[in-house]
Amino acid sequence: KTELNDPNALSLATVDKKTFYPSVRIVLLKDVNNSGFTFYTNLDSQKSLDSEKNPKAEMCFHWKSLQRQIRIFGNINQVSDEEADIYFNSRPYGSKISAWASDQSKPMNKRSEFLKKIENFEKKYKDEKNVPRPPHWSGWCLKPSSIEFWLHQNNRIHERLRYNKTTNGWE
Repeated sequence: KTELNDPNALSLATVDKKTFYPSVRIVLLKDVNNSGFTFYTNLDSQKSLDSEKNPKAEMCFHWKSLQRQIRIFGNINQVSDEEADIYFNSRPYGSKISAWASDQSKPMNKRSEFLKKIENFEKKYKDEKNVPRPPHWSGWCLKPSSIEFWLHQNNRIHERLRYNKTTNGWE
């Protein structure tokens, strides 16, 4: 309620298993439940390719207006087709069409070519309520093994509370 712009925005860090270079980008959290923290994306994106090869990731929420941050580390796995279908069907029509047209993380020759692909998919899927999920689009769920809560304090004496998942629960 206090964070005006995208309070569900988070930084997602993955690591390429081949080069071991970290990669960080902003994604939007779409679900949190007992399984973990879920976002959706193109399976050909760099974050998906990294996650397939190295299923460790970290998320970081930062709410400047609240002067708080939460870091979440754990294993990341692709969600079930059923879960991806349910979320995909809740999206606006234009977002569904963009998921079909996008070659995420690949160079674009001309923006006009991308807009033409969107137009072609709009012709193919005229019924706004009946757009199937593309096979190259799904979600990822980060199951936390560690969560750290950070609270700003004056003079940089910040408060951090770190919880680690154990066989007995959270410590």
